[in-house]
Amino acid sequence: MKHTRMSTYAWIAALSGTTLLLPGCGEQVLVFNPVGPVGMIEKQMIILSIIMISIVVIPVIVLLAMIITRYRDKPNNTSPYRPEWSENRTLEIIWWAVPIAIVGVLGTFTVQRTFALVRPPGNTDNPLTIQVTSMDWKWLFQYPDQKIATVNYCEIPSNRPIQFVLTSNAPMNSFWVPQLGGQEYTMPGMAMKLWLEANRPGVYYGSGANFSGEGFAHMHFNVVARPQGEFDQWVQNVKASAPPLTDRQYATLAQRTIVQPMTFSTNQPGLFEKIVYQDGGMYMRRDLMKGKIHTHSGTD
Repeated sequence: MKHTRMSTYAWIAALSGTTLLLPGCGEQVLVFNPVGPVGMIEKQMIILSIIMISIVVIPVIVLLAMIITRYRDKPNNTSPYRPEWSENRTLEIIWWAVPIAIVGVLGTFTVQRTFALVRPPGNTDNPLTIQVTSMDWKWLFQYPDQKIATVNYCEIPSNRPIQFVLTSNAPMNSFWVPQLGGQEYTMPGMAMKLWLEANRPGVYYGSGANFSGEGFAHMHFNVVARPQGEFDQWVQNVKASAPPLTDRQYATLAQRTIVQPMTFSTNQPGLFEKIVYQDGGMYMRRDLMKGKIHTHSGTD
């Protein structure tokens, strides 16, 4: 009988631990395979959170199962019902001290890393700026310094900081490349900034992480990281062979449609700012004029 109970408890503990792995079922757990400094820090934060939470969650689940099994009502139970109880100072210290310590560790680590991630990285002498606009149901990427544009994919040089400047001409969305780092909202009338970097060449999946209507499932894109020389050659090839992004072409893109990846050899000057201003961007206009937001890196 005792062996059976121990087996039951072992199975319960195993199942409790297995629940930690369920979020990874079906697809690759991209956030656990980071390829950039931002993604690495966020992976550390996730792992620390799982460990700290498990210190509380797993013992609670196991103890709950043990108590239910041991103290459940049984046939022919003649034990007296004695609801009286008294304090247990040791247990009270444990169940208050442990959660407080966990919250303190998580809070300190999270605050330090969160403020560090929103600041530009230390090696920003030569960043690349990409202006990103979420649309129905597609993503427009503009390269203000290279004067080109792409739709539903973007290319970046590896080992170089990238400043994504984000807005929307459609419902609010969220820009997310799991292997490179966390997500940032795209909102009409605002220009949000997100610093990311890829440590090695590759193709990295990105998506819109905020529901935006019936075409939401198609709000995905690829970020292609190349060595700097290959990136420069790609820019020259785009300028030589792709069609221009005209007013008429942009008006077509702004419609509620689903499109395949596209490339444009020219990027209309001021288009990104126009998109920001058209949706109540007066406060953003003031910040742009004061130099608080830089939409051009001026380094290429």
